[in-house]
Amino acid sequence: MSKTKTAFFCQNCGTQFAKWQGQCTACKEWNTITEEVIEKAEKVSWKTTNNKSTKAATPLKINEIDTSTEARLNTQNHEFNRVLGGGIVPGSLILLGGEPGIGKSTLLLQISLQLPYKTLYVSGEESQKQIKMRAERIHKNSQNCYILTETKTQNIFRQIEELEPDIVVIDSIQTLHTDYIESSAGSISQIKECTTELIKFAKETATPVLLIGHITKDGNIAGPKILEHMVDTVLQFEGDRNHVYRILRAHKNRFGSTNEIGIYEMQGSGLREVSNPSEILISKHEEDLSGNAIAATLEGIRPLLIEVQALVSTAVYGTPQRTTTGYNAKRLNMILAVLEKRAGFRLGAKDVFLNITGGITVDDPAIDLAVVAAILSSNEDIALPKDICFAAEVGLAGEIRPVARIEQRILEAEKLGFTTIMVSKYCKFPKLNTAISIQKVAKIEEVVSFLFG
Repeated sequence: MSKTKTAFFCQNCGTQFAKWQGQCTACKEWNTITEEVIEKAEKVSWKTTNNKSTKAATPLKINEIDTSTEARLNTQNHEFNRVLGGGIVPGSLILLGGEPGIGKSTLLLQISLQLPYKTLYVSGEESQKQIKMRAERIHKNSQNCYILTETKTQNIFRQIEELEPDIVVIDSIQTLHTDYIESSAGSISQIKECTTELIKFAKETATPVLLIGHITKDGNIAGPKILEHMVDTVLQFEGDRNHVYRILRAHKNRFGSTNEIGIYEMQGSGLREVSNPSEILISKHEEDLSGNAIAATLEGIRPLLIEVQALVSTAVYGTPQRTTTGYNAKRLNMILAVLEKRAGFRLGAKDVFLNITGGITVDDPAIDLAVVAAILSSNEDIALPKDICFAAEVGLAGEIRPVARIEQRILEAEKLGFTTIMVSKYCKFPKLNTAISIQKVAKIEEVVSFLFG
């Protein structure tokens, strides 16, 4: 009888060690290293029946490889298709991570019910009745979605061979376990081995597999970092649980861009796709309020108009507060220094609070000018006109710098009814037949003069 092989793994980062030690030298965490059995029995293919020997792969010239049959699968969910780059690539592995309760299972169940393909939804966390109750709440009737409650990979593959689904959904990868590894489900070695089996199945059969992954308290996907390297696409489902809006981002995508986002609204009947996010990110109020400015930003190739709110008040304590939500705090400090140095506003003894509405986070420098306008509006207690928006970066010398793809920002602002957009005079303006007035400025003094006279 062969000796059982064991190794020591850090449960936080997945680093392997030859012996136990108190602190992981890779992630510096204490008491996270545990012993796991890494091999129990001889491994076989994912196929448990009719396992025929397969021919060895042979090299082909790159111009001889045929990709015409690799058409993407349409998920019937436009936001999900947008983030993936046009649909699901056959044979790909997609990993979806997010906070507990954010809506990961709801999103994939909703997509499974919409798909026109035969789909197997495997759950290791909920019973079939619980999933049926959720499906009834989503109000989707499907003849193509099959529900399986199972955590053992050998049993899952046996059902896959009988059913022959077009798409497989696993909820979640941390609940699966295989007979070839002795350790418990959710351990580093179990996650790696189960993922390896799913990759082998997906590539051999050209069947896409969607995985749900838990995350740690630091916001990273639980398990070894190699898990994210093994899969083809890593999606992050994020948002504030106190807000109704959710954002789907691609952190890694072998078959498309990582700059696209999908926006959903959480409702009692499931997740609703938000086709025009600019309308939900701009508050509708009748009265004129100071400290509000509209910025024309881009997420990937998607133009968005968002509302920037600022509150400037006299500091009660000795040290003024600088608080931001959805915006880089260091960049706010830089803009306040520019306003004090170049425009003469004494903001050093005042509290400044900045908020991006809708619970989203923006790192596009094009919203700098809107941040400046909101801060000055609150400081002077003068409301800005409702029909003006901003799209420019602010430099350290007080200059207004150009931003990319200005024509998309202008067209989005005009579509939403704005009559004026303030941009840098150094932008390369295309020939656009638009009714919107384009206000070109070069320095921050010109911005102050235009807005406040």
